Amino acid sequence: VVASQATDDTEWLAAFFPSWGHNIYPVGNHTKGHEAMVYLTYVIDNYHLLPDIVIFLHAARYQWHNDDPLYDNARALSRLQLLYIQKQGYVNLRCAWRPGCPSEIRPHEASVGALSDKFGMRTGPFFAGAFRELLPELTVPEDVGVGCCAQYAVSRQQVLKRPLEDYERFRRWLAETELESSISGRIFEYMWHVLYGKKAVHCPKARDCYCRTYGLCDLECHEPGACDSHPFPKSSMLPAGWPWYGWQGEWQN
Repeated sequence: VVASQATDDTEWLAAFFPSWGHNIYPVGNHTKGHEAMVYLTYVIDNYHLLPDIVIFLHAARYQWHNDDPLYDNARALSRLQLLYIQKQGYVNLRCAWRPGCPSEIRPHEASVGALSDKFGMRTGPFFAGAFRELLPELTVPEDVGVGCCAQYAVSRQQVLKRPLEDYERFRRWLAETELESSISGRIFEYMWHVLYGKKAVHCPKARDCYCRTYGLCDLECHEPGACDSHPFPKSSMLPAGWPWYGWQGEWQN
């Protein structure tokens, strides 16, 4: 399930994964909640016809947050351990902790802080209120942590643990909230794992995550949240011509 802007090239999905079902939803600047609206719409429209596993993605093949040494989602997805996803119910596609882990939002502290900083409106001040509205059966957590950036896989069984009415209510909140889409979408980014049954801080060690999620079990990892083979990018904008050309414009063969 892919949230795609008009300029995105999604042909790589069919080229690399021809046997998978592809559900590509167009989004624009006025799509409420950005990819969250797409993800919820898919679940609602297909609730009774879900495949065994659903993978929720952004559209571009190469993105800084794709968990691959070349930030290549085609390579990452080709390694996905599908049986592990079915066993876990929910699996975040990003094993690296940065950004998002071990704690990205502290709802109780953030609720009394400034509403904005030099980067714009902050998500934290609005998280606790949204959490209470969306998940009234749960207590607002002290900490929320999960690897960014709203790309994950879920099993059909995990989705069906919630009634259809829950997803309709989530989407209605997203459509009706007065929060900017950048905020409402990010609230869901740091809430998907909770909606699908994980603890508020869901940060498995990178070594274990790469092994179980991608079958990469021989990586050198000198810290709990990162492995040497998967460097954090130098910028959130990959250079023109990536991956054939590197950060300094050099040919990478």
